[in-house]
Amino acid sequence: MTKRTLLALAALALPFPLLAQHDPAALQQKALGDDTAYGIVEDLTTEIGPRLAGTEREAAARAWAVERLKAMGFSNVRIEPFDMKTWVRGTETAEITAPFTGKMHISALGNSASTGDKGLEAEVVYFRTLADLQAAPAGSLKGKIAFVSHKMTRTQSGASYGQFGGVRRAGPGLAAQKGAAAIVIRSVGTDYHRNPHTGGTNFPEGVTPIPAAALSIPDAENLERMIARASKTGQAVKMKLVLTPRQIGTTQSGNVIAEVPGSDPQAGVILVGGHLDSWDLGTGAIDDGAGVAITAAAAKLVMDAGQPKRTIRVVWFGAEEVGLFGGIAYAKAHGAADHVLAMESDFGADRIWQVDFKLPDGTDDLKTRIANALAPLGIGRSNTVAGGGPDVGPTVALGVNAIDLQQDGTDYFDLHHTPDDTLDKIDPKKLQQNVAAWATVLGIVANDPADLLPTSAK
Repeated sequence: MTKRTLLALAALALPFPLLAQHDPAALQQKALGDDTAYGIVEDLTTEIGPRLAGTEREAAARAWAVERLKAMGFSNVRIEPFDMKTWVRGTETAEITAPFTGKMHISALGNSASTGDKGLEAEVVYFRTLADLQAAPAGSLKGKIAFVSHKMTRTQSGASYGQFGGVRRAGPGLAAQKGAAAIVIRSVGTDYHRNPHTGGTNFPEGVTPIPAAALSIPDAENLERMIARASKTGQAVKMKLVLTPRQIGTTQSGNVIAEVPGSDPQAGVILVGGHLDSWDLGTGAIDDGAGVAITAAAAKLVMDAGQPKRTIRVVWFGAEEVGLFGGIAYAKAHGAADHVLAMESDFGADRIWQVDFKLPDGTDDLKTRIANALAPLGIGRSNTVAGGGPDVGPTVALGVNAIDLQQDGTDYFDLHHTPDDTLDKIDPKKLQQNVAAWATVLGIVANDPADLLPTSAK
């Protein structure tokens, strides 16, 4: 048998040549009928549920993830653990006691201090914006409860979160510096359910934490009306607040890692993923069960189509919600190393509408091929520079390339960090469109001949 005959028979034994195996149209067709991602998020939210970072439920999720990723056929599945300080929720109630009365729906913010079991009752001082709180004189809030409002706007890109999220991130620390006994904020969200939106906050070094919580948006607006009416007669609105969260010390979190090994070890690694932990009010379906499901399902489609040239590394990050600890730990452990690209899915499960690039000069052809391949999915190319996402951000900051597949965030902040973050909010067809887009990009980049290694790794 001649060498030419052997090569011909070998070619017939394969379903397609390598490039055809990762043909974008073929991957998209497969993805749009694939339910792998929905199965992952359904099982994760049903079998594990809420996964607060550093708790036993997050540990259970890591163990579950290892078994799931192995069963999917990934290689080198392992956990890279790290330690973290852990905060857990307690009792949380709020009630207006004068001059009106009424219970309010409230949720403690991560890192909030405790009021103690008996709670505290104090006058509420209203600030329309974070800037108004910043302008308050030092010591002016001594013994009082600060209340900061705002009105987050609905946007497709979610850009308003950067502006209005500051109320949650910085407000409690500012109130503490002004002498406040506690702070409540209008939830950072866009819905009108009586569901408060939780989320993390931080207190500057040297500032003693105070009780801090978010009111549901209807309750926050009602409190504004109460304050406006009481002010007409010179009366103070008083609130009784009971928050009993606690810090439980140092516990363990970790990143779950799995790989699709590439045929060329010198071609570099593509880092993709989302975060495995969630807040504890809902079951973490859109934030970020969908993200870990989308990225793993897309990587599996590429793997099943044939071995790519580049290694695809799927990372389900730990402890994102409470401080991006997983992303920081990953970058510290791996550096830029052989990474050629980093991508993340952490903005829910709605349709992808835009692709952003951060790629080296000389890759215009690659960008064009990706954009053209995504167009049938209704995705347009932008001139925005990709950032990579919160967990891969520390790796991108080291000089690694990034591509962002932007999801429609118009309704995302109706659900974000609330009890409504549950499986029923995920549309399986929209989830499949996400997987199709991700598989398209991975299939192209994993086999592209361009030199994408960061300068620091050469």
